[in-house]
Amino acid sequence: MFTLFLLISFIYNLLRAMKLTLVVTAGTKIATSVGISELNSGAEVVPFLKVWGVLPSAVLFTYLFTYLASRFSRAQVFYTIVSFFLSFFLFFTLFLYPNRESLELVTVSRFLMANLPAGCKGLISAICYWPSSLFYIFSEMWSSMVLVMLFWGYANEVTSVEEAKRFYAIFTLGANCSGIFSGQIARLLNFKDFNPSLPFGENAWDQSVALQIGLLLLLGLGILVLFRYVDRQHSAPAETAPTSVVPETGFKPKQKPKITLLESFAYLAKSRYMLYITLIVVAYNIVYNLADVVWTDHVHAALHGNADQINAYMNNITSVTGIFATISALILSGNVIRRFGWTVTAMITPLIWFTMGAGVFACLLGQNNEQLMGILLEMFHLPLQTLVMIFASAQICLGRASKYTVFDESKEIAFIPLPRDEKRKGKAVVDGIASRFGKAGGSLVIQATLIGCGGIASAMPWISLVFFAAIGIWVYAVYGLGQMVKKSVDEGQSLLQPGLSDSASEPNVRKATA
Repeated sequence: MFTLFLLISFIYNLLRAMKLTLVVTAGTKIATSVGISELNSGAEVVPFLKVWGVLPSAVLFTYLFTYLASRFSRAQVFYTIVSFFLSFFLFFTLFLYPNRESLELVTVSRFLMANLPAGCKGLISAICYWPSSLFYIFSEMWSSMVLVMLFWGYANEVTSVEEAKRFYAIFTLGANCSGIFSGQIARLLNFKDFNPSLPFGENAWDQSVALQIGLLLLLGLGILVLFRYVDRQHSAPAETAPTSVVPETGFKPKQKPKITLLESFAYLAKSRYMLYITLIVVAYNIVYNLADVVWTDHVHAALHGNADQINAYMNNITSVTGIFATISALILSGNVIRRFGWTVTAMITPLIWFTMGAGVFACLLGQNNEQLMGILLEMFHLPLQTLVMIFASAQICLGRASKYTVFDESKEIAFIPLPRDEKRKGKAVVDGIASRFGKAGGSLVIQATLIGCGGIASAMPWISLVFFAAIGIWVYAVYGLGQMVKKSVDEGQSLLQPGLSDSASEPNVRKATA
């Protein structure tokens, strides 16, 4: 199981750097050949893809998953979905990518450029270079479908509560370590010069793409073989597998309740406790999406749109993030919350984003202020572009690492004092609605500023305003929720429904205290 999760996470990290490189460098050759620089893609394409590509695809893939899960065994669903992803990546390597120039909709893009505002360049690029956009969407879906739904769904079915206490932390540690290895192995597959001994590709980047996807396909086959072995070792057949165990409580629900969207929002409106958790999740996703687009745009500009260098740099960031996440998992996770409490632990992530974000936006917004630039130059003795790259990259590394450890830990612990029914409703609201709303919200903010201002550089004041406003809401929600968590633990009962006692919540409160 550890190796299975490591391989799935390895592919996820491999795809994360490759998908960004492909979409932000798409069309460079076409734009150069026709002499129209506006046909170049850039970081502006990412927020449009997340809203108009990833979000509808997530709904479609979720429906597909539920359809298959209701008709086939657990193992058959796993084989089908993983094989479908591997088939697409093989099709992309053999057909879509080699023939992308003949498939790209350049004529349509020229028409759209003539009739849409300049801020819609990202949307136009997503449509024009649709093979790269499709690769981006499938890469995003690997995370939600294979990593979350398939692996963790299977792990919850075949793992008991006592085993989960022992092994889940090890699974997470393996996922963090996979980023270290994937980043460096992908760098080894990035060629600086064209290798004529390889029978594919027209340049060094084409060969790097083929080799990385080839490695991905080999690992995918390894995942299928390893899953078959693990599944056969499990004594209970797929058709009579035990119902999922909820790790926080230890009970086995007969059936997961189906909650409508209206019921979810009604529950959210009457529960201040859940409102705080929702605000934390939404704020994180808005902050991350804004910072990620700004960072991607700066990397693209600093490396002059060179696909090999961009991919190598992003893989280095993946490795460094894996190192920080592993260290954080070993040192911070568990220790901080036992010593300093829930509120301090939950404050670590927004403070990291605020500190690094202050450095990034101070450089970007104050570059015309000679006095401020003089102070920064005196403090760091580095050029502005290098300083922004350092701050933005440190923000992504530390922010992602803290998200994978102390943020996720504190968020899940916040559910522990809830009664059983409230916990299930809360998870449905936060994991099913809030996270998607936050991602789409951050992307919509960037889209609105791009359309209004014409580009990321011009929109930077508005992006920074939303960024720090979201962090302010995040800190406010952490403080408010921390007071309620502490009070709930001290009183030994749930505060969501005063006057009602729930014996099931008592062991949860004791566990939260521990």
